[in-house]
Formats: sequence, C-alpha cells, structure tokens
Amino acid sequence: MATAVIGEVSWERMSRAVEKVRDRLMRATTALEAAGVPYAVIGGNAVAAWVSRVDEAAVRNTRNVDLLLDPADFEAARTALEQAGFHYRHARGVDMFLEGADASARDAIHIVFAGKRVRPEDEAPAPQVAESERTGDFQLLKLTPLVRMNLASFQDIDRMQLRDLIDVGLMDASWREKLVPALWDRLERLLDDPEG
Repeated sequence: MATAVIGEVSWERMSRAVEKVRDRLMRATTALEAAGVPYAVIGGNAVAAWVSRVDEAAVRNTRNVDLLLDPADFEAARTALEQAGFHYRHARGVDMFLEGADASARDAIHIVFAGKRVRPEDEAPAPQVAESERTGDFQLLKLTPLVRMNLASFQDIDRMQLRDLIDVGLMDASWREKLVPALWDRLERLLDDPEG
C-alpha cells in the first residue's frame, strides 16, 4: 500500500489555498459580468459573505466556488468562463469549470441551475438568480433564499453552513414565518441542538 507524501505545513501554503479560491471567484464573476450574464454567488462563499457582515472572525474558508445561473444563460456563461481560461466538465451530474483540463473537481466552479433541484431528493428547487443583491465585489444570493437552499439540501456541508449563520445571530426562531413547515422543522432542529 502506497503512503501519501505530506508536504510541510506553512502559513504561506494555507494563505495561498484561500487566495486561490478568492481569485477563482473573482475571475469567474468578472467574466460573467463582462459578458452580461446574470448570476449569484451561493454556497460557502455566500455564507462567508453573510457571516462577515456580522463577525469577520467567524468566517469559514471554502475550497470551491458555487454559482447560480438561469439554465437559459448557460451557454453564454460557458463561453464567458472558457474565455477567462476555465475548462468545462460535466461529471456525476454536476456542471463545473476547472482551472485546467486536468484540474481537480475539488477546485472547481460548480454551477447550480435556478428553479431546478440540485439533487432529486432535495426538498425544494434552487432559488431564482433575481433573488440576489449586489455586494461590493459580486452578486450575492440574499439571505432568505440562501437559507432555504441549504435547508432544502440539508447535507452535512449545508448544516455546517447553517450553524455558521446561527452562530452569528443571522437566524433564530423568528424565521418560522419565512419558511414552509418542512424547512422550518429542519431549522428548528438546528436551533434546538446546534451540535446535533
């Protein structure tokens, strides 16, 4: 059995990893904006943006970039992203753009389509791109649709991101009126037992 070779851990390597994600995010959103393609930043970067509005020290790093697109805009987005140097790949039901033809899917831009379920078992479809707002750097999915999206999926990563939003006070029991009962039940479980 082969043993993995582990490089030296350093602040420089850690900083470079975080910077690569930010660079990928900015290159992608800049390319889409230059091409006039509507989009919204979702996933870990969206959660980090919302958390940073309350407490910068609570921001969690993420390794990939997730973007919401209207299905009708996909070809225009693909052209814009490929012109920016990204390579398109469809794998395991996911549309993604990689830094290079041989790059890892871990370092990809993942595309989610507005109005479609990410996975068939998700409780609800993804929100619409119009449910976003402008931040200083990019178009960001608004908090309520972002929360609905994470609650609809409710995978480990979604629960972790929801806990981050709860921890900084962006969600509490007042959210009951903003959510359908099935999604409220999931959020209530997290509010009652954040570690569970």
